Amino acid sequence: MSEQDGLRNVGRIDAGYWIQYPALIERLCQRPLPTWRMRLMEETFGWEHRTQLVHDVANALRERIYAGTYPPGHALRQVQLSSQFKVSRTPVREAFRLLEQEGLVTATRSGGVQVISIDLERMLDAYAMREVIDGLAASEAARKADKSAIDHLFQIIEHQRRTMKPWTQSEYVKANVQFHASILELSGNSFLMRELPMIRMTSQVFKPMSHLGSDRAAQAIEEHVEIVEAIRDGDPEIAERVARRHIRSTMESLRTSAIA
Repeated sequence: MSEQDGLRNVGRIDAGYWIQYPALIERLCQRPLPTWRMRLMEETFGWEHRTQLVHDVANALRERIYAGTYPPGHALRQVQLSSQFKVSRTPVREAFRLLEQEGLVTATRSGGVQVISIDLERMLDAYAMREVIDGLAASEAARKADKSAIDHLFQIIEHQRRTMKPWTQSEYVKANVQFHASILELSGNSFLMRELPMIRMTSQVFKPMSHLGSDRAAQAIEEHVEIVEAIRDGDPEIAERVARRHIRSTMESLRTSAIA
């Protein structure tokens, strides 16, 4: 907006001009900014602050859930959390809504909120979705991955191997999430990248390795090698096939473990 344009508009200044061009308008009018305009700016910036605060609280809760600080079925209490985070209950309540949309928490019959509970059916439903996500991501990655990306995936696999002796479940899980997240990123598909919470939830909240142990982990590492080799060879069809088979193997292991 030029000064000449401003002079033509000074008689019909609206809220949009006051927010976008405060210094110019104040100089043109030769008077201080009106109270209503200052209040409008405060409300605008205040809303942005509250929105960020909600996301900050949600991120903190999300990481605690992933870390196991709040295990499945754990009750989340607004009063306690607002005190811990030194915020009002409103951002905590809004954070709960965000996490509920992600499937990490659920409302209880009493009106409270808790971390999702785990049962075999829920895990299998989530892994059925993982089969589609991981398969498509591997297929897309096979079309786009370069040598440095392939080398990075093999480095993650080597790190996974080191977690086997001695068996360190927590480090294996972190590396596992990193492996699958890296393939999502390599796909270059922004919609697939939005499914990263599903990978973290199935690995870090459901904690299948707690049920399956190091034997399944060792098998999964070799399956990871097959996936990366298919991506390296630039074969989308095989990459998708082995990635989907990898997830189905985990599902079958979960079923067998539940029967045993």
